[in-house]
Amino acid sequence: MSTSAHGQAADPATDPLSRERSHLASSRAALRAMREDVEALDIRDVTANWVNAAVLSRQIDDRIKALADLSDTPLFFGRLDYLHAPGAEQAEGAEGEQFYIGRRHVHDADGDPMVIDWRAPVSQPFYRASKKDPMDIGLRRRFGYTGGELTAYEDERLSDPAEAATTSKLLQREIERPRVGPMRDIVATIQPEQDEIVRSGLGGTVCVQGGPGTGKTAVGLHRVAYLLYAHRERLARTGTLVIGPNKSFLHYIEQVLPALGELAVQQATVDDLVAHVEVRGTDDAAAAVVKGDARMAEVLRRALYSYVTPPTEPVLVVRGSRRWRVPAYELEELVRQLLDREIRYGAAREALPQRIAHAVLVQMERAGEAPDDRVQDAVARSGAVKAAVKAIWPAVDPAKLVLRLLGEPEFLAEHAAGLLDEDEQKAILWARPARSVKSAKWSAADAVLIDEAADLVQRTHSLGHVVLDEAQDLSPMQYRAVGRRCTTGSATVLGDLAQGTTPWATRSWEEALGHLGKQDGVIEELTAGFRVPTDVITYASRLLPHIAPGLTPVASVRENPGFFEVRAVGTADPADAADRSVAAEQVVGACRELLTHEGSTGLIAADARIPVLAEALTAAGIGYLAPGEETTRETRLTLVPASLAKGLEYDYVVLDEPRAVVDGEPDERTGLRRLYVALTRAVSGLVVTHSAPLPEQLAEPVHGM
Repeated sequence: MSTSAHGQAADPATDPLSRERSHLASSRAALRAMREDVEALDIRDVTANWVNAAVLSRQIDDRIKALADLSDTPLFFGRLDYLHAPGAEQAEGAEGEQFYIGRRHVHDADGDPMVIDWRAPVSQPFYRASKKDPMDIGLRRRFGYTGGELTAYEDERLSDPAEAATTSKLLQREIERPRVGPMRDIVATIQPEQDEIVRSGLGGTVCVQGGPGTGKTAVGLHRVAYLLYAHRERLARTGTLVIGPNKSFLHYIEQVLPALGELAVQQATVDDLVAHVEVRGTDDAAAAVVKGDARMAEVLRRALYSYVTPPTEPVLVVRGSRRWRVPAYELEELVRQLLDREIRYGAAREALPQRIAHAVLVQMERAGEAPDDRVQDAVARSGAVKAAVKAIWPAVDPAKLVLRLLGEPEFLAEHAAGLLDEDEQKAILWARPARSVKSAKWSAADAVLIDEAADLVQRTHSLGHVVLDEAQDLSPMQYRAVGRRCTTGSATVLGDLAQGTTPWATRSWEEALGHLGKQDGVIEELTAGFRVPTDVITYASRLLPHIAPGLTPVASVRENPGFFEVRAVGTADPADAADRSVAAEQVVGACRELLTHEGSTGLIAADARIPVLAEALTAAGIGYLAPGEETTRETRLTLVPASLAKGLEYDYVVLDEPRAVVDGEPDERTGLRRLYVALTRAVSGLVVTHSAPLPEQLAEPVHGM
């Protein structure tokens, strides 16, 4: 492997780096021309009405945004030199042609490609080719950038047996580059095992188990980008959605897809999806576990269909001077047929009037009349039929159904019989039943129950593809809520069983896929750690035997072991106010030390410790941000409650009082999982500060490590 970096201007005719810079300048000019061509489009004579004009105008605006040239983002990051012309399906060029690989396609005035989209088939060898399987690549070149300026290149001659395979220095440098601002894309550093997941087909669901720093979130986002490239028209019709654990996390990742030119992907939390009511209350752990249990789906189904009442009276329909009678036994048969079809409650209710009207039309035809569809519709809308449907199959409001279940012990007991025991029923019953849907203090788990009930009444709209990140913290009922959004589509499920920090955390991915309705989903495991330093992940992995015994520890592939230190702060008595003040000052001192390095710093602490540390930072004159707020060159410290740390990354982390993080959870296992999350947020260095004794599990090294 050969590497070159230059700081001086050179002759483009003889210097490879100068030639590459020239191509970069030409490519940027071509992209600018593509954008100007779109901006110059005149749609006044091609739209039939204002609606078409508005739609086309929005599409043009999106296209202009997608063609934006971000000054600090490399337009291309690699080059492939093919030995032979690509296959017919990849016929972009002739034998020996070079392809520049970048974030989007760029062509010149003649339509010839100057940069190939990283998702194109011809780009795949950039990620997959190796000495063992060169994939017809003679040379793979990686580029190094400082800001938006091309400053270095690195060559791998894959077809040269005399050149030994070595680790890419530019690749390592890009992986370890300090982080300021939101999450970046990883198109320049996607690894072969990641690329296989990214390019997996739209038809199948993929579940990715990945430890800290394995890139599972980035893989999921890049899979969305790839699917939008490969199935643009289909997903434009059906839609895509990325689901994250909280708003802070979504804000952190929100720039990844736009940087790849994808602007149409929606982002939401599970709470956003089920926001049928205002959430103002909370559940204790026992109630939340029962409400999140999949058995609640059957309780809700029973309760809903209990409103269907077998008819006891006939229906009399008056048409002119004639009366038509549908007897009760015939009505009962119609109801039984609808129940046996197992269609949605609301759809069946809408079908019943037409079924009754059809029975009347049959009698009319037998009597010699010739009624048409208009007569059937009129009969279905008649007062007698409406009254019968209201009595037999009444409309049910999903929120009112859940309100009744949680507020009426007898109603709950009737429909939970054989499913929930007496203690479980008591756990979810409200102490003071609410009078109305609006006055009820609904919890997040209640909102999920209402969403389940709403789907029983009327089918939830399905999207083409859903990405579910940090999935290990979802309850079975939350999985069902997500699954309803992709019943006719596919999903990418991302998570780490070791980072499950809820009482109902996922026990196995097979079980999770079952609740999601994707039993045939493929489970992939990422175990190579690209973001967390070796010393840090080794220390954190001491907890794995206690929190997820079956998981393979992450193996860091970083050449730089990173900075890691455990510091005792304060004096001997952490209960003493003066001692706590000294400890806080020393924690702030650790933050100040880490801020001398380039990049972002996170101060992570138990939620209860946040006010104390905030006060200490303010007293020291150190500005800080809340999770999700974008770091800047001036303010690079984020104060992070442990409960919000999941999914976030910082170059350097100070972790305050591990024992307090563990004790802040309802049980030790959940607390140790929360600690595992907090320990693995650092990309370059970690300082653990403590005045109380460390959890004993951290003193136990992992076997074989």
